[in-house]
Amino acid sequence: MFNGWFIGKFSLVLKRKDIRLIDMNRAIYRIVDANYNRAREGLRIAEEFCRFALDNEPLASRCKELRHRLSSAVTKLDMQKLIAARDTENDVGCGMEVAGQMKRNKLEDCVTAGFARTTEALRVLAETAATVKKEICVELEKIRYNCYTLEKDISLQGYPALKFSKTRLYCIITVQKDIDVLKIAGDCVAGGADCLQLRAKGVCDADLLSLGRRFVDLCKQHDVISIINDRVDIAAAADADGVHLGQGDLPVGEVRKLQLKPLITGISTHSIAELTKAVEQKPHYVALGSVFSTNTKQQVEVCGVEYVTKAIEFLKDKCIEAVAIGGITSENIEKVFEAGARRIAVSSCVCQAKKPGDVCKKLKETIIKYAQD
Repeated sequence: MFNGWFIGKFSLVLKRKDIRLIDMNRAIYRIVDANYNRAREGLRIAEEFCRFALDNEPLASRCKELRHRLSSAVTKLDMQKLIAARDTENDVGCGMEVAGQMKRNKLEDCVTAGFARTTEALRVLAETAATVKKEICVELEKIRYNCYTLEKDISLQGYPALKFSKTRLYCIITVQKDIDVLKIAGDCVAGGADCLQLRAKGVCDADLLSLGRRFVDLCKQHDVISIINDRVDIAAAADADGVHLGQGDLPVGEVRKLQLKPLITGISTHSIAELTKAVEQKPHYVALGSVFSTNTKQQVEVCGVEYVTKAIEFLKDKCIEAVAIGGITSENIEKVFEAGARRIAVSSCVCQAKKPGDVCKKLKETIIKYAQD
């Protein structure tokens, strides 16, 4: 009798242990399922941003590749158990909310939040899945670190590119004797300029930094892009949006080592050969010119509208914007847009004008006309 009682009691203990084990396995699969879905959703947001907002096929492809690698890793588990363990109706986390958790001011905020969810979920996946199948943990950790790199590349390449893509009228204001740079900058902004560049040759660093900070502040007040010519150090110190580089200036890769935030980077080009080398550096935009003869750089070679047409065709699949530059005025602007340009940069026609704002307004009217056509 005692033996029968003992065996029955022991069997009951074993059954309870089995039930606890089943419950624990179900919990593990619920955690894996929830975080697998969370990670894919975050990567999908990044992919759609690269695809539809940036039109950047290389970055979108990297997002897609990581999603597929994630799916391949997780499918090494028992997918039937994964689905069977799902219990959305009784998930206590579904109703949990934190104040401000869905607050997004712009599309970039969605991408940042998506990557945060993805990397957190990948860490949970790696640790939890290890209790079921240890060999997939290495791949999940690789994917997590790849996500960190991808997020950085989207931040460095994508966000500045998206900001600059809205530019149509780009005014270059050159520091010259008897010219009030900030007054001209204000007039250009009032006339519809989307981006302003400060170009100062032969100005001492202290004075350039002081002027640069005031220039950048003016641009920020009016939500206009601020670019500093040549000097990445001044651009960083003045908190400008970007820096424009000549053929003999620092390479874009070195600029990115020095920047304090993602800077819009542009490079001047005067030929297809220079354009090809510039594209290899992955700037956000390239300047194409000089289209016509100009007073700003009298020694520069005139490339003509033919170069604009060839360059824009060359850049079709490069995810790099183009700015036609050099000698452009309200009298010849239509030739530039007929050559295929979508944006222009002007300098002497506004810096030497009695009413720079009026000149900008006239230029912008033509730009809008061609944009609508």
